[in-house]
Amino acid sequence: MINVIRVTTDEQLDDAFRVRKMVFVKEQGVAEEVELDEYDDVADHVLAYTDNEPVGTGRVRIVDHMAKLERICVLADYRKHSLGKAIMKELESIAIDRGVTKAKLHGQVQAAPFYEKLGYEIASTVFMEENIPHVKMVKNL
Repeated sequence: MINVIRVTTDEQLDDAFRVRKMVFVKEQGVAEEVELDEYDDVADHVLAYTDNEPVGTGRVRIVDHMAKLERICVLADYRKHSLGKAIMKELESIAIDRGVTKAKLHGQVQAAPFYEKLGYEIASTVFMEENIPHVKMVKNL
């Protein structure tokens, strides 16, 4: 069973960081000191569970009156089970609760079709972040 919660405790935040490290640091080779950054303290985080096991996460910040969705990831063994969609829905819900009407994200090029299915549109050419090709994507909430 999929359960996505808004992070409210240090333990939940540690679980979110652990998932991010497994995906971005171990799987994709992003430096840990880049992955965990100063924005973690000001962002709202969500955590996805399957059978009480943390398996996905994401965060959202309000930047220039827009929701910036970031650090969205799901552990490899749990992809293709609608966890990413559930994470995105909760992040967008947080943004709406904060009175924001637009969202943006920097999506990895390989994940762009996933975001497009959720209503995001590509709004840039390809650019590199941490040696991974990305595109800016936007959506009206």
